Amino acid sequence: MAKKQAAPAVCCEPGEGCSTDRLALAERPLLSFVDAVKVMALFKVLGNDTRIRLLHHLVRSGEATVTGMAKTLGMKPQAVSNQLVRLADTRMLTSRRDGNNVYYRVENPCVAPLLDLALCLMEDEGMTTTRNGAET
Repeated sequence: MAKKQAAPAVCCEPGEGCSTDRLALAERPLLSFVDAVKVMALFKVLGNDTRIRLLHHLVRSGEATVTGMAKTLGMKPQAVSNQLVRLADTRMLTSRRDGNNVYYRVENPCVAPLLDLALCLMEDEGMTTTRNGAET
């Protein structure tokens, strides 16, 4: 008789931002072709180092202006703005205007756990980096 393996540890527990009224992944029906294509498109948007860093910065800071994010990431404001538009199109971000400034923040509560799970996968594969940026 085969021994049942223990479930892998999860970095993000349900309720840490993601909707708790969703079925567990193992209980969901197999993705349809259309849904699989939508997931693929979402991962294409996330498949950009600048957008990942912007999301991480916004998760850490709560909200920030284009100018502030550009300074933090060492980029031009127009380049940051272009990437924010792509993220806002997916409804991951929202913005508010205060005078001349536009403040962006993460709107979708699943973003932070998704980034955390990505880091979890990297750590499990030994793909993390040290503080100075060197791979370990």
